[in-house]
Amino acid sequence: MERRGIGKRRHMMNDSKTNKMKNINEQSGWEELTEGGFVYGSGNSKFFNTGDWRTRTAVWKKENCKQCLLCFPVCPDSSIPVENSKRQEFDLFHCKGCGICAKVCPFGAIVMEAPIKGGRDE
Repeated sequence: MERRGIGKRRHMMNDSKTNKMKNINEQSGWEELTEGGFVYGSGNSKFFNTGDWRTRTAVWKKENCKQCLLCFPVCPDSSIPVENSKRQEFDLFHCKGCGICAKVCPFGAIVMEAPIKGGRDE
């Protein structure tokens, strides 16, 4: 016996053709919000700029970087873009400043700094 509402929720989670979050905005009522703890569509995190949550900023020191790409797979926010097998500047719109990339970099090419007021980080 299935608990009430679970079947409908399970169906919504498996419906890959429908992004349940696309029409949610500031004017949406509580009835229109998606239930927390569920993924209703893939690839929607790129639409939410969450980088302003951070208290530390990852800074890439290009001159120290050996392009080993050890930082790329450990970033939980996919904030380290790679083009043609070379890492690029951080995507600060999504980086939350966790510092995992700085910890795994054996060359000191990534350092964590306080955000610059009025600078590139604001």
